Amino acid sequence: MQGRIEDAPLTGVARGALRVAVRIPEAGVAPSARDRYRSLYRWMAVTDTLAITLALLVSYWSRFGVQVPEGDFLMLLMGAPVAVVGIFGAFKLYDAHRFTPAEEFRRIILAVSVGLSGLITLSFWSQVSFSRQWMAGSWALALVLALFARRIWHWRIGQERIAGTLAFPTLIVGTNDEALNLENAMEHPSFGFRALGLVSTDESAPRRNGLPVLGSIRDLRDLIRETGAECVFVAASAMSTAEMSDVAKAVRLEGVEVRVTATLPEVLASRLSVQPLGGLMALSLKPVRLTGTQAIAKRAFDLMFSTAGLLILSPVYLSVALAVRLSSPGSVLYRQPRVGQRGRPFTMLKFRTMSVGADQMVDELRERHSVDNLMFKLPDDPRVTRVGGFLRRFSLDELPQLINVIRGEMSLIGPRPPLPEEVTLYEDWQFDRLEVPPGITGLWQVSGRSELSFDQCVRLDLFYIENWSLSYDLYILAKTLPVLFTRRGAY
Repeated sequence: MQGRIEDAPLTGVARGALRVAVRIPEAGVAPSARDRYRSLYRWMAVTDTLAITLALLVSYWSRFGVQVPEGDFLMLLMGAPVAVVGIFGAFKLYDAHRFTPAEEFRRIILAVSVGLSGLITLSFWSQVSFSRQWMAGSWALALVLALFARRIWHWRIGQERIAGTLAFPTLIVGTNDEALNLENAMEHPSFGFRALGLVSTDESAPRRNGLPVLGSIRDLRDLIRETGAECVFVAASAMSTAEMSDVAKAVRLEGVEVRVTATLPEVLASRLSVQPLGGLMALSLKPVRLTGTQAIAKRAFDLMFSTAGLLILSPVYLSVALAVRLSSPGSVLYRQPRVGQRGRPFTMLKFRTMSVGADQMVDELRERHSVDNLMFKLPDDPRVTRVGGFLRRFSLDELPQLINVIRGEMSLIGPRPPLPEEVTLYEDWQFDRLEVPPGITGLWQVSGRSELSFDQCVRLDLFYIENWSLSYDLYILAKTLPVLFTRRGAY
């Protein structure tokens, strides 16, 4: 390692030259990413307040008629803004860039539920009678409006990240393979980081290409000031415990963001907790298995939503069935053998979208279109009827699967139910997706559907199995509706 330019600490002149080479902006040229986030979160607090206040008001009008609230209801509406910002702030919802959208979704549910619990407690202790219908309506509408507002904000944040105005200028600590993976990940602007350069450590392997090595970890504070870095991203495998203490001190004194990698598979933040252990910090990973009370809760969730869906959508069922019957000869329902939980076979129901005898054309179409993907899908499948194409675009053909859910053969949320011939070609690791009941919708459906490869679908299914929770089911269900309207990957 001796004599290598990229591994030696740089002088002030050399660092100045590198500042120009990597085009690091001088301080004061534009608002920092942190300042921009603060500004966005202030406006986000305004929209959160408006969403909750509007939910209270609309629920009040639906219960008591359109009139100006008086007395206790008026006082409640006046106090709502302070309460909303306080509760949302307590759940760290104005630091949402530090956790995933799924974790933000979970925290919004908790925050709104805590607010409703506060109303119930206030009603009890103050002996003020608030309508239970009004409180239930307020809770449901507050969730919908708050989540809708956050979705708009995430779109805005995504646009600003792509434009570079919400990208943290970042120093990567480490020069090993893990640091290289970080560098490659930061090439995608959607993550919100812009890599400036690397910082070498005693544990780092020599670096031969990619970003320049700006200096050693002993110069970290100087590098932060000179480069204008707003974030330090540490490759944990390149660090000793003593060096990590130096990094913690440097970022504390300079007041910058810090991120540390963990040698864990991708998991939800709700499964992680920090535990001190003999002067070290350990990450505790909560195990997830869909057994016992969790399985009962998921089954109850499935039955409640499926039964409600069948009742509410019954006019849609009748309309679709009539359209299928009149548009082409054949039965209304298409029955297809699928493989369920633990390899048990079942018959999956769908509205028929193809002409009769379509199954016998699969081998011919595979050869004609050179399709070798395990999941056979064609964007312009000649077997699909005109009505069938419309049903597929909006996933209306999947509606009869609510009956499969009530029977216990499927779940609302879960892995895609495979065909028997697919299962015979599985590799060992792919059988893990049969641990839980298959679902009508799931992670693969809200992440691109037919645009994804089979391996990508399986990895998403396995991530869902490893991280299942009831709030995560609600998150996927909430994401399903917008996906149906965008029609991405639906054919």
